[in-house]
Amino acid sequence: MTKNSIKYFLLAGSVCCATSSVLTSCSDLDVTPEAQFTAYPDTEEAVEAQMASVYYELLGTLGRRYMEAQALSSDEWIGISFDGDYSDDGIYAQNSLHNFTATSACFDWYKNVTGAIVDANKVILSMGGEENNATASARFMRAYFTWILVDCFGDSPILDRVFAEGEQVDRAPRADVTKWIESELKTIIPLLPTNVDLSTYGKPTKYVAEALLAKLYINWPVYTAEDVTKYDAAAYSNEHLDDVVALVDDIVASGKFSISEGSDGYRSKFWPNNGAQIKDFIYAMPYDAITAQGFQYARPRIWRQGRNDGQGGPGYFGTDIGKSTGGNFSITPEFADLLMALPTDDRQENILAGKIYMFDPTTFAKTTTPYKYNGEEVTLDKTIRLKYTDAESNAHYIEWADGIADPSIYPVDCATLNTGKDVKGWSQGYKSVKYFVVREDFINDRNQSNDLPIFRLADMLLLKAEAITRGATATKGETAQSLLNQIRDYVHAPQFNGTPTLDDIYDERGRELFDENWRRNDMIRFGHFEDEYGFHRHGFPTARFDKECRIFPIPQATLDVNTNWKQNAGY
Repeated sequence: MTKNSIKYFLLAGSVCCATSSVLTSCSDLDVTPEAQFTAYPDTEEAVEAQMASVYYELLGTLGRRYMEAQALSSDEWIGISFDGDYSDDGIYAQNSLHNFTATSACFDWYKNVTGAIVDANKVILSMGGEENNATASARFMRAYFTWILVDCFGDSPILDRVFAEGEQVDRAPRADVTKWIESELKTIIPLLPTNVDLSTYGKPTKYVAEALLAKLYINWPVYTAEDVTKYDAAAYSNEHLDDVVALVDDIVASGKFSISEGSDGYRSKFWPNNGAQIKDFIYAMPYDAITAQGFQYARPRIWRQGRNDGQGGPGYFGTDIGKSTGGNFSITPEFADLLMALPTDDRQENILAGKIYMFDPTTFAKTTTPYKYNGEEVTLDKTIRLKYTDAESNAHYIEWADGIADPSIYPVDCATLNTGKDVKGWSQGYKSVKYFVVREDFINDRNQSNDLPIFRLADMLLLKAEAITRGATATKGETAQSLLNQIRDYVHAPQFNGTPTLDDIYDERGRELFDENWRRNDMIRFGHFEDEYGFHRHGFPTARFDKECRIFPIPQATLDVNTNWKQNAGY
């Protein structure tokens, strides 16, 4: 099975039964297995046919809006605007400033998650129930989608069966749902396939479930705290640290994964032609610009006019990519410093810092030719400065640290983090080419064919290093230092000398997993989610530092249907 054939299979999910946008809106939940089959399907082909719609929901879940919620709420990115262009009622700035709202489009993937769980339960029922071991894949997907709810929204419904139409479902405490996910994963891990090849790429295996369980365990004190505000990173205590180590050891011992095999260096893992050959990927979501759409991560990260040179010639990707770009995400100055901190680090090649250079559209390699827009070289400014207009209609650019004297400008300029609609405004902050763009993809409504990594071996090695540093027993002759240096070695960064601290591991996770939707999760666990960075600063007019912001508000559309639910505290 080729990468494209996997994606064509995912496309089949788009014609399966419609999923529910909220928990009680389906009209066909009260069914019996006999209504669909006279014999329960147990062949691989039959199981895959049943699972198509469940896999398909993951395309929408992990797409643009999920990415916006994760990336902009972390210290990786700031959502800026350009004199009204991309202000979009301030939704990007709101995420960057932790000023989340229940009506923001950035959380509309909640319906994809609950829809996928509904579909997974239908599959389990139609296959005879959980007693049928062939339902393990559907049970994993149900557990994974439930974990997304727990991680992002706290208290969540345990949707462990098919519910009748109109039946109300309560949200369970976050700790209880976490323990339910743990129980599910421990039950199905022995039942999931152990082969890792094209046939299982993008689908649950034993090692995918182990990776999710390791993530669940490392965050155990976060998820089982009395409430979201009570977690204290300084008092982190976790009875599952040795379990994290054991799970990572089993993944490594399988011999099926490698942080470098199948790739031509760090950058190539994320290119449009990535796929099952990347042995670092334990679990990835296969996307395709035509057959499995939804991956639009590059659009806001491209310099605002980066599609061409301003006169119809090639943009810095080496070609005119055919569609307009966003450019409304900029890397925070603090995170830019982190990314650029290690000399000879290959990961820095993904970052557009300072002067922009052209890329070869075939090899994706950076050239020595400066990129020019309307005949002028373009240089990005690491320090992001907001534009404001004084009483005499004069435009000024000012860094927040400099202070802004006239509070009357706040509603116009600060609320949308406006940097101005010109080359200077577009060039505030560094950009990224981690998810490299090719024209044949981007012309299809800006969709991309880059597969999105969900769990990587590199992540697991850093989790083991973290667990050991927090007190787990070291195994296999490995130390936190040796594990961290495995990562440093393959990206050609300087080796780490001495015993890493938690801050050292946190920083390395930031560099290694940049832009993979994990930073918010890490920031909360390590106690940095309320830090000051970018424009998320005390004294900034709309920035919030409330601990309630560690989880997002339940979307209002979901609350409107589930009238027995209450909004998360603080919203």
